[in-house]
Amino acid sequence: MADLTDLFYRRLLRPILFRLEPELSHRLTIGLVARIPRVRPAIDPPELRTEAFGLYFSNPIGLAAGMDKDARAAIAWNAMGFGFAEMGTVTPRPQPGNDRPRMWRLPTHRALINRLGFPSAGVDMIAPRIERLRTRQLRLRIGINLGPNKDTAAERVAEDYAALMGRIAAIADFVVINVSSPNTPGLRAFQTPERVRTIVEAMRAAKSDAMRPTPILLKIAPDLEPMLIDEIGDAALALRLDGIVATNTTLRRAEVGVDSDLIGGLSGEPLKQLARATIAQLYERLRGRIKIVGVGGIATAEDAYDHIRAGANLVELYTGLIYQGPGVVRAIKVGLMRLLARDGFRSISEAVGSAKH
Repeated sequence: MADLTDLFYRRLLRPILFRLEPELSHRLTIGLVARIPRVRPAIDPPELRTEAFGLYFSNPIGLAAGMDKDARAAIAWNAMGFGFAEMGTVTPRPQPGNDRPRMWRLPTHRALINRLGFPSAGVDMIAPRIERLRTRQLRLRIGINLGPNKDTAAERVAEDYAALMGRIAAIADFVVINVSSPNTPGLRAFQTPERVRTIVEAMRAAKSDAMRPTPILLKIAPDLEPMLIDEIGDAALALRLDGIVATNTTLRRAEVGVDSDLIGGLSGEPLKQLARATIAQLYERLRGRIKIVGVGGIATAEDAYDHIRAGANLVELYTGLIYQGPGVVRAIKVGLMRLLARDGFRSISEAVGSAKH
């Protein structure tokens, strides 16, 4: 059945979708998969089970933020076999994002460029959807990517994250602080230890003492200088963060082999090595004390495995799903089992950081 689904997507559906404007194609895809009836995915092999942030994941493959901004298709991500899905980015108030056009495909590079700017239905619309998911007993872990509204003054950005935390903390498996999108003016300036501390402290203050602990992760850009990556890693340790998501999209072009003057964040194959280098540096700095979610350029089992060997405990994909189709999740899991056996690892956790050994 998985092979038939793959064939249908690649031979019929993808050619149709790729003739459409990218954002329209994206919206249609989410609309379609959101109507998929509940299907229980195959049980994952125990070798792929992993632990991070005090949570167990049936497998380490996740959906990256940006694909399902308003948490409309969790049932489909569960059916495809993802171990977790990062919804969002969610903002406190509804906002339309940047003007169109704001998304482009680069098929020769198997990449995307977007300058969406956090289009969001707002937390009051999205939170009830997450609450309903909690009644469905999905295997899928649900993370929520959080961002400020575009018109929020810089001195009040921490208040936006605090408001989101107060509304989301009780219903998310984990939350991700997004201060690394290149498409919200001034947001990447918050990737400093001092500003991250202000945001985290505000978020923790927003939780009631009765709430269960909610893991907090920080998502960083791939374009940071090495010294700042180390400083952020040290700040994450000092703040007792639960994880770092590495990485968001890149603003680089020529350095990653892309010739384009389109404005926005680049994702997909050209980002892979840049993301992996960031993962490896963080792993070297953190030494397992904080978990790493590796994102960027994953489309095959080898891609996922090499991010894991660089130091990622979990991995996420988005652009690879668009180019490969829904069968990519199963293909990656099957491939990971083969790679673990080849290298003599009994579990995916044993492979984490093994490239340094």
